Amino acid sequence: MFKKIIEKFNQIIGIDLGTANTLVYTKEKGIIINEPSVIAVNLKTEQILAVGQEAKMMLGKTPPYIAVNRPLSHGIISDFEITEKMLRYFIAKINHGNFLFATRPAVVIGVPLEITEVECKAVEDAILSAGARKAIIVEEPMAAAIGAKMPVQEAIASMVIDLGGGTTEIAVISLSGIVTSKSIKIAGDEFNRNIIQYAKEKYNLLIGEIHAEELKIRIGSAQEMDETLEYQIRGRDLLTGLPRENTITDEEVREALQRSVRIIIDNIKSVLEITPPELIADIHERGIVLTGGGALLKGLDKAITAATQISVRIADDPLTCVVRGTGILIEEPELLKTVAIPSQFEKR
Repeated sequence: MFKKIIEKFNQIIGIDLGTANTLVYTKEKGIIINEPSVIAVNLKTEQILAVGQEAKMMLGKTPPYIAVNRPLSHGIISDFEITEKMLRYFIAKINHGNFLFATRPAVVIGVPLEITEVECKAVEDAILSAGARKAIIVEEPMAAAIGAKMPVQEAIASMVIDLGGGTTEIAVISLSGIVTSKSIKIAGDEFNRNIIQYAKEKYNLLIGEIHAEELKIRIGSAQEMDETLEYQIRGRDLLTGLPRENTITDEEVREALQRSVRIIIDNIKSVLEITPPELIADIHERGIVLTGGGALLKGLDKAITAATQISVRIADDPLTCVVRGTGILIEEPELLKTVAIPSQFEKR
């Protein structure tokens, strides 16, 4: 009994605070929260109306007094107060039904590569203000590689590409450290914007972000598919202002995504160009692993293989790799100590 109480007060949770989705991991139950990073607030009363999937369904459909926010942009906190409210909601949800032992957990959280000290401190501040006792920050590609069961501690290269909602993180890892890396602000959300822009330019049709995302999931691809796919897009005719629908094919969606996919591949090549030759040999032998929601874009692995001549595989359940990596780090404190970024509070 006392052991359980002590464990409760020493609770550590893992959070993947993503631009598109937030996932929460606990040692006892595994992944217990997997929700869109969206929050709806009543501006009159400042009351939280909905968080996650329920709030996402409100996007573009609200009256003026309800604000639906996505408080993260390109993996970085763009609205501190809303992020704090969202995190507070998720942390409170963990203790739901157990108010007697409601605790302030330590939080292991992933952040993008090339994050500035100011941005890193904003993440720590948001976590602490949301009710955590401590924030332990790790780089997302490292957490993703660990979650994908890659041998990051060994003296061999592990190359991971984490395609999230706001950023694509490319990293070569060896001996528990990132050797070469690059972070670009082109990922799943940019794919959605590409589709919206394409529909606007080709069909004079304005479609919503949720509709564009659904279209991307259904028929989006990076390489030619075995069969032709079609999808009905619905939106507002920019000439008449009236509702209209059009049929769009997978070939057209591929054309819309072509530029963004090419930029991602060019950046993968640029990381390979600056990677030490011994590690390049390992990568050629062991291949590249794709994680994150963007990894599910049909044919992306084949497109990268064709451009780099290196085998590419998609991790098991790529959407949860980062948060599963934080879960493994919770179980292995020595590895966590090695890969954690120094706290901005400790530096002062």
